[in-house]
Amino acid sequence: MPLLLPETLRHVAPDLSPRDWQMRIGGTWQTSTLHREVIDPGTGDVIATVPDAGVEHVDQAVAAARASFDRGTWRHLSADHRAQTLWRIADSIDRRADEIAAIEARNQGGPYSGIRTGLIPEAARVFRYYAGWVDKVAGRASRLRSDDVDYHAYTTKSPIGVAALITPWNSPLLMAAWKAAPALAAGCSIILKPAELTPLTTLLLGEIAEAAGVPDGVFNVITGDGAVVGARLAEHPDVDKVAFTGSTSVGRRIVHAATGNLKKVSLELGGKSPVLVFADADIQAAIKGAAGAIFSNAGQVCTAGSRLIVAAEVYDEVVNGVARAAAELNVGYSFDPQAQMGPLISADQRDTVMDYVDSALDEGAELLTGGHSSGPGFFIEPTVLGDASPGMRAVREEIFGPVVAAMRFDSIEDAVQTANATNYGLAASVWTRDVKTAHTVASQLRVGRVGINVHGLPDVTMPTGGFKESGWGRELGPEGLDLFLESTSVFTCLE
Repeated sequence: MPLLLPETLRHVAPDLSPRDWQMRIGGTWQTSTLHREVIDPGTGDVIATVPDAGVEHVDQAVAAARASFDRGTWRHLSADHRAQTLWRIADSIDRRADEIAAIEARNQGGPYSGIRTGLIPEAARVFRYYAGWVDKVAGRASRLRSDDVDYHAYTTKSPIGVAALITPWNSPLLMAAWKAAPALAAGCSIILKPAELTPLTTLLLGEIAEAAGVPDGVFNVITGDGAVVGARLAEHPDVDKVAFTGSTSVGRRIVHAATGNLKKVSLELGGKSPVLVFADADIQAAIKGAAGAIFSNAGQVCTAGSRLIVAAEVYDEVVNGVARAAAELNVGYSFDPQAQMGPLISADQRDTVMDYVDSALDEGAELLTGGHSSGPGFFIEPTVLGDASPGMRAVREEIFGPVVAAMRFDSIEDAVQTANATNYGLAASVWTRDVKTAHTVASQLRVGRVGINVHGLPDVTMPTGGFKESGWGRELGPEGLDLFLESTSVFTCLE
């Protein structure tokens, strides 16, 4: 059962005040005449205020980035110099990990221990990984012959230019690293726009980049409303590239706004990821994996395993097992050492998730566990819905909360068809002991990432992204660097 926030835990939360949170534009830290309150989702308390940028701030940041790129302030530095700068960013993240994790836990709501031991070190690892790619950006050479004439041909890779990076609220620092590290490794100048709900650790990253020696104008951070700041970045004629992670509906708006100068766009959007459990699976491992797939970060994960598709022979055992795991999960405040799952990010998100639960019950789903909200803060019980059907809203639409809908299948073909019956295609997992079944099913799933007896395992060395309405392009790995590079072919006549 959820652990309500004991009043005695409020005093253990880090005090984030007094601090003057400002935006990094060009070579200066700036404020705004308007400010936005930042909320601790575990308590509902205001913990900070940040500038609420307007269009004029966006234009200043783009002008600073454009000027730095056109001058070659960053891209013309030696590869070794740029790589060492990214490495220093990683080192600083590690040195300040306790501070960063505390601020992120307070701002985002996830358990502090998981953020400190997982997400923050992984952000540092992303910067180190792309530091290693800086001196490996290269083209290829060929000897060609056409119409009895010989040619020497080669390709070059160059940075795409000014990149606007718009990040989500579910894992603020890591998502910023996923975009900023490859963009900087490619030689771009960037404007980093964090989600309005979770701006704090991205502003810290701006401080870290400045201290690491990233030149003025190359690393800009602006805070504010997505409808103002994000929209202006997407339409701005001096922005060459937009990289966005967030909802599919906002992704569509970014695509439309970007048509003005036909800027390049990459998108990591929503998901409705299936967890397929076959009768021959290690059932206990599958139960644990399915529960982790949906309840990690309170289900606020693009790749969350929100559709549990189980062989009819083991349906009751698996689904009841996931329900037991949900009921036993400790839900509590970020700094409660017993907490395994935190709150949702906001009251609006809590209400949205509860609406999905209510609609599923109205449409005939069975509530096996959970289904209630509590406070203070924006907590929802881990929820398992049984006897779901493909037409239910809770099965068709992304919920982005700790709610899983369970369905049965009778054959491999039935499982694959049910898994693919969605507008999304971000991730999936297949649970079976049979190697042939595992790889056959994996090859037929229309998703960007498949786990076999594991779910939602991202790694900086491997690309991640989606099919269908889950996005365009691939982040991480070498593919993540390619998002920020342009290729040029050069031909020389040898006669």
